[in-house]
Amino acid sequence: MIEIIEADLSLPAHAEAILSLLDQYAQDLMGGGEELSEFVRGNLIRELQRRPWITAFLGWQAAEPVALAICIEGFSTFACKPLLNIHDLVVASKYRRRGYAKQMLAGIETVARGMGCCKLTLEVLEGNRVAQALYVQCGYAGYELDPAMGKALFWQRKLD
Repeated sequence: MIEIIEADLSLPAHAEAILSLLDQYAQDLMGGGEELSEFVRGNLIRELQRRPWITAFLGWQAAEPVALAICIEGFSTFACKPLLNIHDLVVASKYRRRGYAKQMLAGIETVARGMGCCKLTLEVLEGNRVAQALYVQCGYAGYELDPAMGKALFWQRKLD
């Protein structure tokens, strides 16, 4: 069992845990395969602090950070309620397959329910079958309003 806490971005230990875990994720094939840039390392914590609608959760095993989730509050116009998007979810590679991601998802759900959220959202790569299996097991599914229209697709247009 891990202890899940909301990160305090003013604490150096929490900031370093976030950067370390996010860098591990970035270097993984599912995170793009490249380490975080110096720009990201030097600015991320300050930029997160400027955005009160973003929350970082850390999972701790004893005194070691083993999991991270960065969540962004959004709003569902159709439900007229907040939603919480799990933007990044990572478990340190040496701690995988111990149920920590499932514990993180459960902890995030508890927070989201407390916020009055109507749903949790996340994105997952087509090739990340391990994560997809976890998400299905935890009750997540592709988003669709009407099966005749198909599932929603996550698209992007990079600006720089």
